[in-house]
Amino acid sequence: MSFKTNDFQQITLDDRFHSTSSRTQKMVLDSWAKDFAEIVFPAINEERFSVLYSSNHFSRPNTPVNFTIGAFMLKEMLGLTDDELVNSICCDIRFQYALHTTSCDEQPVSDRTFSRMRERIYNYEMESGVDLLNDEMMHLANVYAEFLNLHSNIKRMDSLMIASSSKRMSRLEIIYTVVSNAIQLMHRLDADALIPSKMVYYLSPEDHNNVIYYCKNEDASSRLDQVVEDAVLLKNIFSSDEWHEFSEYQLLIRVLKEQTSQDEEGATIAKPKKDISPSSLQNPSDPDATYRSKAGKDNKGYVGNIIETVGEDGVSLITDIKYETNNHSDSAFCKEYIESRGEKAEAETMIADGAYGGTENKKLAQGKNVNLITTALTGRQPDRIMADFIFAPDGKAVISCPAGHFPEKTTYYPKTGMCRIILKKDCCSSCPNREKCKAKLQHKTCAVSISEKMVTRAQYLNQLSTEEYLVFTKKRNAVEGIPSVLRRKYHVDNIPVRGLIRSKMFFTLKVGAYNIRKLLKHFPKVRATSAQKLEIA
Repeated sequence: MSFKTNDFQQITLDDRFHSTSSRTQKMVLDSWAKDFAEIVFPAINEERFSVLYSSNHFSRPNTPVNFTIGAFMLKEMLGLTDDELVNSICCDIRFQYALHTTSCDEQPVSDRTFSRMRERIYNYEMESGVDLLNDEMMHLANVYAEFLNLHSNIKRMDSLMIASSSKRMSRLEIIYTVVSNAIQLMHRLDADALIPSKMVYYLSPEDHNNVIYYCKNEDASSRLDQVVEDAVLLKNIFSSDEWHEFSEYQLLIRVLKEQTSQDEEGATIAKPKKDISPSSLQNPSDPDATYRSKAGKDNKGYVGNIIETVGEDGVSLITDIKYETNNHSDSAFCKEYIESRGEKAEAETMIADGAYGGTENKKLAQGKNVNLITTALTGRQPDRIMADFIFAPDGKAVISCPAGHFPEKTTYYPKTGMCRIILKKDCCSSCPNREKCKAKLQHKTCAVSISEKMVTRAQYLNQLSTEEYLVFTKKRNAVEGIPSVLRRKYHVDNIPVRGLIRSKMFFTLKVGAYNIRKLLKHFPKVRATSAQKLEIA
């Protein structure tokens, strides 16, 4: 299939839309379809997706890219399934007007149009690592920003956990399912002769329930040992290279590595539960999903990170997103974003919660022209008096304490980054700051343990109480509403596919739909304000 740009970019004078009644035309022009057709659809960059198609111009041309990507966004914006989207495009003139297909004798869509496009985008990212959908949605966000006059250097960041659609499994069920899938693979490939006689029962449909659900609690431990033994036996059977390309074999090797260890005699045994990594396999049907406990809740799946550009009068847009397995920390998201900025990028203020902070991220932000403001400090908060300790430039020695006394001796411990300073006993015994500094009185001297990191955190704690910072921290609260909207309206916890890249495609389109809603909400106000200014002029 060859790539061809869409010829239906403008509505012609003889377009079918003009033959509809004036009432119908008014209803269409008063709906979301008008702004979508005039702003969103023309801005879609078709050339970006040309890499998905053949360079042979004599082959059958593709379905118009801007039609397909535009339809994807309408699907998420209106909460439709693929079938409902196809029906709406064929029967609803608002969809046809929005997608510039009112002049088509037959709508360029079939029941496979959208699944084929998703497959092309998925395969391209698997091969190249380039996320075309993300690039396009962020490009469109910049287009919307121009229409909304959103030229702000204030941004805010937040993340949300996204549940995998796969079933939650116990470790016994995970190992059992992996072994069962491997046995079923051998059966499908007519290799029943390789299946050990004592493992034939894995082929029985009833065996899963007998092992997982009808097994008594006191038998669970012995049953776990049995399925581990079966997994090791299968691994030895699959030793030849012909099996290594199958995902069932790869998952078998992975689960043995993650769930088992060797005892003193060299036998393979199940690991203690506390030694299982959060990145271990959670369900064979969704190998990418990971486990994380956050805010007292267990989460299995992925995490999305959102950066919102904030303007005046409530105008804001999501201008950057990331999507990873849910063991990816907020601090790592922040670091990656700052590192991605160019050396000469414009100054900006980034507002986030305490999880995005940290001494390393703040230093990195300063070097990248970013004013990183976190609304709270995570972990144990130092006393504010610590901010007045003065360190040497290398951070390995203390020059003076808050009372202005000079240490007699400083010992630096590289492993912990702590400095232990020795002061004269007279300096600390009568000092009003002694309790706050946690100075320990000795026979002739006084000792204080402190690090440059503690000083930096204390200094930032003092900054948070200033009026300027309080204004910024109040602006952060609004970003907390985005995860709620994405859950309630766009159903990010019910994405109908599994796997990191596949689910990321749906998440990206949902963010694109969110931005369109913001455009449709605020653009009429911006247009009215601009018209008033022209009248005054």
